Amino acid sequence: MKDPRAFISSQTVIAVAPLVPEIELHLATEITPIWQATEAHLAALNIEPPFWAFAWPGSQLLARFVLDQPERVRDRSVLDFACGGGLAGIACAQAGARAVRVNDIDPLALEAACLNAALNKVSVVPVTNDLVGTVPEGIDLLLCGDVCYNQQMADRIIPWLRRCARTMDVWMADPGRPYAPKDGIEILISATLPTTMELEGKTARETRLCRILPSSG
Repeated sequence: MKDPRAFISSQTVIAVAPLVPEIELHLATEITPIWQATEAHLAALNIEPPFWAFAWPGSQLLARFVLDQPERVRDRSVLDFACGGGLAGIACAQAGARAVRVNDIDPLALEAACLNAALNKVSVVPVTNDLVGTVPEGIDLLLCGDVCYNQQMADRIIPWLRRCARTMDVWMADPGRPYAPKDGIEILISATLPTTMELEGKTARETRLCRILPSSG
């Protein structure tokens, strides 16, 4: 793709998520081409499903929590893991984080996160590697949104998050996925968030933000 940022701009509109009106994002809506594109069409263009083009409930709750309690992230070094469009990381930058890194295995998501950060006049640093299995250095707080959407992903991610939690705070937002951990967590906040039938098959999801407790071994 010659100009990924031009592609993102052409496939989205500038809008805000319902829970976080302070932050503008490049989002897909029912009137944008990428919303209407089929997965087969995107695959033909060598483009991953555009998870970055939607403000998912988990990232909304993370961002809202950070903006309402900025003292929890102020002067901290933050990693927004599986960042999508970077909503949570942008909120941390606005709340006074010392540095914000955004990480996603989809290069287009990183482009979207950086584009969204610039739209909101903050800076984030993109990290392209698959970080699972490593312990990121120099991080005080690791954030992740909806990362337990299937059993395979949960089995891979949760043990890693627990290892990371030995040396940093780890917050995970979960919109009620059956594969998310039920114990070894501390609930920070929960809320019922609006969503869409197209994305979630329902109009609202009970979403919780929890701190992942470290593993002992």
